[in-house]
Amino acid sequence: MSERRADVVVVGAGPAGAATAILLAERGLDVVVLDRAAFPRAKVCGEYLSPEAARILDRLGALKALDAAGPTALAGMRITAPDGTRLEGRYGAIGDFCPYRAHAMAVPREVLDATLVDRLRGLPVDLRERVRATDLLIEDCRVVGVQAVDDGGAPLVVRAPLTVGADGRASVVAQRLGLRHPHRLQRLALVTYVSGLPDCRELGEIFVDPPDYAILNPVDADRVNLSVVVPLAHARPWSSRLEDFFAARVRQLRHLAARLVGATRVAPVRALGPLAYRVDPPRMGGVLLVGDAGGFYDPFTGEGVFTALRCAELAADAIGRALGTRGVTVTALAAYEGARQAAFRDKERLTGVLQAVIRRRRIANLAARALARRPTALAALLGVIGDFVPPRALPRLLLHA
Repeated sequence: MSERRADVVVVGAGPAGAATAILLAERGLDVVVLDRAAFPRAKVCGEYLSPEAARILDRLGALKALDAAGPTALAGMRITAPDGTRLEGRYGAIGDFCPYRAHAMAVPREVLDATLVDRLRGLPVDLRERVRATDLLIEDCRVVGVQAVDDGGAPLVVRAPLTVGADGRASVVAQRLGLRHPHRLQRLALVTYVSGLPDCRELGEIFVDPPDYAILNPVDADRVNLSVVVPLAHARPWSSRLEDFFAARVRQLRHLAARLVGATRVAPVRALGPLAYRVDPPRMGGVLLVGDAGGFYDPFTGEGVFTALRCAELAADAIGRALGTRGVTVTALAAYEGARQAAFRDKERLTGVLQAVIRRRRIANLAARALARRPTALAALLGVIGDFVPPRALPRLLLHA
């Protein structure tokens, strides 16, 4: 068995883990990153980056490389209500708030992940691909490292004062600590790609038709990410026939079905769910969770990648302070949990309100008609969804819309 000692071991090299490792390496820390995959790798995702995600990617030194890969710039979103009411909102300055860029991005997930991992490779980071974390090392009620195995079966132990769980929704770190719990919102995402929608380029599109909703996200000139989100209970009996279930569900979403006339599905349907789950903060020192490993709610507002990147910023700041002063105790790392709650609490509440609206046909139609009459209000809401308008500013902006 080989053993490695480091300042920090990061489990997972997706956006959250790679971003955390980049920021810690820039602080001069010795960082080991483990991921069971080899990059580039495909991953089920809506492939949307909000306007504010560009700020963090720029800070990470990855934005220029990502731009060179040719992402689709999304000027805004088009939302179709159950009764056919259409809303079209654009990203831009609203009140005192201005996006880092006046557009979101649609980026194939393998491109985003590979770009961040390439940035990692340019830093003094010990990146171990095809290495799967299997357990945590726990001593005196503190996490002191990770046990892992490579794809050849060779065991590896990485000892570090701090372990960062960035290993996604199936996080070994969160599960080993007993922190993950079911969420009452039980939904499943069905994801594929379509071609033949030449006018689907400038805007992302959302179709609300309770109890479902669907999102079109144009990732390149003739490939559009199509995600349909449905109640998990509706899909479960069709687990062995997801393709049939998907096709039937699309036909039932009449505005989406009309939009897809002439389009061709060019990839198998992949499923991800249940989407929502809760994760408690760690109750011992030496460990914290970033990105999806720390919990997930719902992809309607497209917060996944931005949340991962923002968590990395907050975690790197907290880790730098903890390692430099009091050590990585529960108390010292509580600063990260507090900052994370402050950063995302209000948007989670707004997302809950939006979920309540889109689950009820009549209310969804009323809300869409109201926003159609108040384009400034729609722009303010889009700013919150785009992560550059604080949710707490929304009531004031709506009042003056």
